[in-house]
Formats: sequence, C-alpha cells, structure tokens
Amino acid sequence: MRIALLLTLVISVVAFPAPSLWAYRDHFTPEQKAFLDKIQTLRIEAIVLTDKGAGDAALIAEVVARRIGELGYRVVGEAGMPHDVVIKVKCEQRKTWEGTTAAGGDADLPDAPSRLWEGPACQMTYLLGNMKVKWQKEVRTEFEDAEQAAQSAKAGDPGAYAIGKLRDVLETYEFPLLLAAEWGQPERLLKLLDRSDTPQPRRLKIITLLGEMQADEALPKLKEVLKDRDLAKQAIGAMGSLGKEGIPLLVDIMNTSPQIELQAAAAKGLGQLGGLHGDASVVPPLLAKLQDAKTDWSVLTEVAWALGKIPDKRSIQPLQYLDKKLQAMRDPENVSLKKLIEAVFWALKQCDTWDQYS
Repeated sequence: MRIALLLTLVISVVAFPAPSLWAYRDHFTPEQKAFLDKIQTLRIEAIVLTDKGAGDAALIAEVVARRIGELGYRVVGEAGMPHDVVIKVKCEQRKTWEGTTAAGGDADLPDAPSRLWEGPACQMTYLLGNMKVKWQKEVRTEFEDAEQAAQSAKAGDPGAYAIGKLRDVLETYEFPLLLAAEWGQPERLLKLLDRSDTPQPRRLKIITLLGEMQADEALPKLKEVLKDRDLAKQAIGAMGSLGKEGIPLLVDIMNTSPQIELQAAAAKGLGQLGGLHGDASVVPPLLAKLQDAKTDWSVLTEVAWALGKIPDKRSIQPLQYLDKKLQAMRDPENVSLKKLIEAVFWALKQCDTWDQYS
C-alpha cells in the first residue's frame, strides 16, 4: 500500500515535465538559427480592430517599438527599408482565434493565445522571411466585456477603452526579453541585467531566461548576482541549467550558506547539472549533505531529488538508511516529512533501477 501510494504521488510530480520553451526551435534549419543570432533591425506591423472596424494602430506600434528598443534593437518604419524580421501585433476589442501553427509551437505556455478568451487581446508573433514562426504570445485585459468595463469606468467608447488598456499591458509585458531569448541573444539580456536602473522584477525574469537558454556565458554575471539577497535564489536556479563550471560554487553554497532556501536551491541545481551533463562528481557532496545530521529537512528533500537525477549505486545504502529512519516517524500531519519521504522513495527507485540494468 505504501509503495502504491507513494508511486502515485511521485509520478504526479515528476513524470510529466512542462514542455520546453525552446522545443519548437528544432524545426529551424542551422542557417535560420544562425540568422536569428544576428537579428538587429526590426519592422513593426500593428493593426487595431474594434466593433467599429479598423482603428489607428500608431500608439500600439509606438509602444512595441520603444520597448523593443530598450534592448538595443533598431526599428524601421517603412516596409521598403532593410530589416531582419517583422514583428506582427494584432490588438482587438473582441479577439479572433487564429488557431495554432501547423507544426508544434508554444500553445501550452501561459501567455500563449487562449482558445477560450473572446475579450480584448493583443496577439504577437514575428515573420522570418515569409515564414510565420511558431512563437506566439497573447496579452489580455483584466475584463472580457469591454462594453461593461467602459460603462463602469464612465470611459465612453468601449473599443477605444479596450485598446487603451491593452496598450497599458504592453507597457509591462516582457515581450522584448522573450524575443531576445527566442533569438538566442543572451548578450542583450546580460547588458540589461547589468544596468543599475533595471527594476528587480525584470532582473529576475532575465535571470530565469538565461537559465532556460542554457547561456553558459551568463555564469560570471550570475556569480556576481549571488551577492544580491533578492536575486540569489533565482541565480542559483539558472546556474543549474548552465555548464559544469558552476558545480564547485553550488557545492560551496549548499554547504556554507546561512540561508536554508539557498542551500536547497543549490542542491537542486547540483541535481540538474549532474543530470544534464551526466556528471557523477556531484554525488559525493550530495551524499555528505544527506548524511549530515544538521541538514534541514527542506534541504534534504532537494538533495534526495538531486540524487535521483544522477542514479549511482553509492547513493543506495545512505538513502535506504534515511528511508528506514523516516518510516519510523509517525507524524501524518507533517507536510515537510511527507515531501521528504516522497523524494527519498523516488530517488531509491531511480538508483535501484539503474543499478539493476547498469
């Protein structure tokens, strides 16, 4: 019964990972990927549609051009002027569903176009030559009924009110960062991260994207960011997706940081790096942390998950010992204990299976 129950719980946590943000990039040819890396000049095509028909899209185009310019891109106004890509933005009072692209795409992501939303929305994509790329984003207003919202705000024309609110959303939505990451240009993100006037939420987003991009050139900057208490955890998480050069630093953080959450984040990062690179050098420091009686349960939980990502027969006996110790504890209301038991059980299964077939 215990095994069946825990197996169900663990499968729900680890068996169905989120889709990769960059998976559809596999459809690009090597030449197209190389071209994306060099994108510098953009043209904006914006349209506005309300219940009264087509509207003036100049203000929408201005917001998009200004914000994309924050990352150093150059925007041209005329179609005949040389440009690398076209950013297409369609803002509507009542969104028209255009469907997904033919091959894959990012339909499962939170800011992807919604099939169910019929209220005000701006849909964004870009053209690479004549090809409509599978990168599709959508921003929406907080309200779905523009007429009702405009009436409540005593704002007059519902269409103008909805488009104005969408423009406000575009002022804060981080599409410029997403495009720089999409095009594989971490140097633009790093430059923005280094600016003293970059707001903290934006810095957090940049760090997350650098990790998702597996941008190894970001490692020196992430080491600097560790000094910022508010950004350290995010930086450690990003380091878990980069090169093996980050392993010694993560081991040091796991063993010496006075902050429990940073110890846990470092242990998680070691598991990610070890699994990503097939590097078993992370196993001994993780086992030492596992066997340290002073290790906090939240850190132990991440250590156990990490050991499961790098199956090694050296982990089996220490995990079995901890599992036996945990099973002797009777505290069904203890959530931390429950999470630790699940992690240890899963790690043991991974190591046992690996040992049997290796």
